[in-house]
Amino acid sequence: METRTSVPEGANETEPMQYEDAVKRLEEIVAALEKGGLPLDGSVKLFEEGAALARFCDETLKAAELKITQLSALNAPDGK
Repeated sequence: METRTSVPEGANETEPMQYEDAVKRLEEIVAALEKGGLPLDGSVKLFEEGAALARFCDETLKAAELKITQLSALNAPDGK
């Protein structure tokens, strides 16, 4: 999906992050935080990155849902 409202930390500005890549990175972050053993600063940075990725994924899903709703309305027999 091409619509992006924000770019998560670590994403390339010229090449927008894909939803699937964001989910994969978010899973990696969760695993690292659950495993523990990270210094506090590292944990906080990972948490911040994870929060940004979660927002990005949520915004991407909402945009996809809106697009599907709009397309479905256009294809409805009565146009509603």
